[in-house]
Amino acid sequence: MTQRLRMFLVQLLLVAERINVGGQAVLEGVMMRAPRSMAIAVRRPGGDIAVKREEVPPLSERYPIVKLPVLRGAVALFTSLAMGLKALNFSANEAIAEEEGEKEEISSWALGGTMAVALGFGILLFFVLPLYLTKLLVPVIGSSNIVFNLVDGVIRVVVFLLYIVSISRMSDIERVFQYHGAEHKTIYAFEAGDELTAATVQKYSRLHPRCGTSFLLIVMLVSIVIFSLIPKLWPFWMKAGARVVLLPVIAGVSYEFLKWSAKNDQNPLVKLIIAPGLALQRLTTREPDDSQVEVAIRSMTEALEVNDGYRDDRLVV
Repeated sequence: MTQRLRMFLVQLLLVAERINVGGQAVLEGVMMRAPRSMAIAVRRPGGDIAVKREEVPPLSERYPIVKLPVLRGAVALFTSLAMGLKALNFSANEAIAEEEGEKEEISSWALGGTMAVALGFGILLFFVLPLYLTKLLVPVIGSSNIVFNLVDGVIRVVVFLLYIVSISRMSDIERVFQYHGAEHKTIYAFEAGDELTAATVQKYSRLHPRCGTSFLLIVMLVSIVIFSLIPKLWPFWMKAGARVVLLPVIAGVSYEFLKWSAKNDQNPLVKLIIAPGLALQRLTTREPDDSQVEVAIRSMTEALEVNDGYRDDRLVV
């Protein structure tokens, strides 16, 4: 598995929802997304910071239909993954290729291929494999549709947790998770209206309720309910296909829940509900050092500068 492909699989955990300012950790850097802009800051081997920034008008300006609840979540997920892959490519060229003297851009076809392979692997691992394992357990668990979907959901969550634990032990992922922590701390400081300096940002938590790790855990749980609608008499291949077709719906519903919980995260009941997602982030984030926080701050300030002061609470997809 190439490093870019492995990093894209990790990216599935790190994508943050785009309410106000969101972000994502990349190789030796951070991507920040404001409502109308995007910036990537990467620490080069020589110590300086490379920056790429651009205007990214909301897709909803051209296609108002994507503002609809649920649909906007599905669109946001896939556009975030596409943008994240481009950010990963830039960071790889700046942080790795320069060090090896092989700086070259990957074609859009190669980027699309990498994204397709990674998404396919994720679907097989998190949705098809649990279904197959549950099917094998039918002689033990019986034919109840409710029990079948509960067991399937438990297996899916276990596979997801094992995946996170396994990648968290990879040495080359450790620094990415530190930048993930730096991204969260910087967003927290910005949302609090605090000064964006390393000393100030370091005071904030590395756990954020809008993190992609929390989002994927919600996806796992929502899928238990939605997959229960699939007729149990369908053959295996139809059930597996239906799961793929229903993924945008699951992503959209999960997005709406994440958006709601982020706006009500001070409510005691909501705190209880989002606690597992925050706990999971202890695996996908690490405490960053000041130099990593500086990169996240640079990415944030560049994105806001291009954004030209647009900082309201409108949802962007």
